[in-house]
Formats: sequence, C-alpha cells, structure tokens
Amino acid sequence: MDMRRLVGRNFARLRKQKGFTQEKFAEASGFTQQYISGLERGERNPTIVTLFELASTLGVSHVDLVLPDEEFRNESPKTPKRR
Repeated sequence: MDMRRLVGRNFARLRKQKGFTQEKFAEASGFTQQYISGLERGERNPTIVTLFELASTLGVSHVDLVLPDEEFRNESPKTPKRR
C-alpha cells in the first residue's frame, strides 16, 4: 500500500465528515484546491509539517491521517524498497 494513497483516503474521509468541500477547506487552510485534490488522489507526498497543518484545520490529530484503514490492512504487504 502506498502511504500517499492512505493519507489521501483518510484526509478525504475526515474532510467530508467535518463538512468541508475541497474549496472550503482550501480557504480555511491556505492550501490550494489543486493541492487538496492531488492529496486525495494520492499524488502528493506531504511533509510532517503539512500533515500537522492539515490535521489542525480539520480539528483532528495528525496521527489520524496516517492510521491504517481496512483497505490498508487487507492488502498484502509489499517488500520494502532498498535505498
């Protein structure tokens, strides 16, 4: 599982639960709607500072953005890439 996709799914779920559209969240957070859209599609790789800022605007913990969801738990583990 790609962590970017996990963060994107968690963010989208929490954003909707809090009643934000992408546009309203962008206004409240200072991020662009394009950034939010890319984040939700798993195309962005947010820093820990960005995760904290996103979570703060949502009123949740930054940990909530990286918690494994059911889809993440059900996927077979991938072999880590060597660097």
